[in-house]
Amino acid sequence: MAGGHGSNAGGSPLRTGSGVVRREPRVTIDPARVAVVVPAWNEAGKIGDVVRKVPRRLVSCVIVVDDCSSDGTADEARAAGAERVIRHATNRGVGAGIRTGLLAAKEAGYEFAAILSGDDQHEPEELPRVLEPLFAGEADLVQGSRWLPGGATPGIPPARRWLTRLYPVLFRLASRAPCTDGTNGLRAFRLSLLDDPRIRLEQDWLDRYELEPYLLYQAVRCGYRVQEVPVTVRYHGRGTTKMRLLRDGWRILRPILYLRLGLKQ
Repeated sequence: MAGGHGSNAGGSPLRTGSGVVRREPRVTIDPARVAVVVPAWNEAGKIGDVVRKVPRRLVSCVIVVDDCSSDGTADEARAAGAERVIRHATNRGVGAGIRTGLLAAKEAGYEFAAILSGDDQHEPEELPRVLEPLFAGEADLVQGSRWLPGGATPGIPPARRWLTRLYPVLFRLASRAPCTDGTNGLRAFRLSLLDDPRIRLEQDWLDRYELEPYLLYQAVRCGYRVQEVPVTVRYHGRGTTKMRLLRDGWRILRPILYLRLGLKQ
């Protein structure tokens, strides 16, 4: 897994209202080839901000997958301008939401997909960082890292800091590949990866927090070009995550354990 580009590489920087430095992409990004997938569950009050922040100069379709919310998440996403809102009839988990969105993007003919958190944790203005290596032909999957130089973690609680530092160590031991941040949800990749029979996102055990680490591990193991780039992960006082330490920590850890031991495919 190669290191990423610094936040000021190429282009002219411009600071946005949120404090994020925006710059012109170093390569041309064709928005007609890019969809953004946003899984969301009970994110009313946040999901609208996420959708509105996505730069349409980079992305032509925002797909919000509402995982059976009870608070009007779907309506807020539509009102904010999401091109497509898909609602699950039952709550299935964030992994199932990502899977639904990725399959919808692929069926619609998009070549690349980026994933953003529905809780406004990521900065959509940083999408060039994960899209540029794809358009430059340098990577097949680009993983955002809050821990690379140029990344940031405003408001991170101490427990999240050490946990997000520990996981990459375990990932490196299991995959034997460099990694600084394996649990950050901001990433982008070629949707053609889903055609590889070794990458089986349809498995039910990936419905919750397992899918994202599974995809990263399999991309590395299958020999795809994986690159990390620095990004911001913002921890809001209004509840950034719905994760539970022990239960969901195990869900994030078990894909690398199962795959390393050959217990799952």
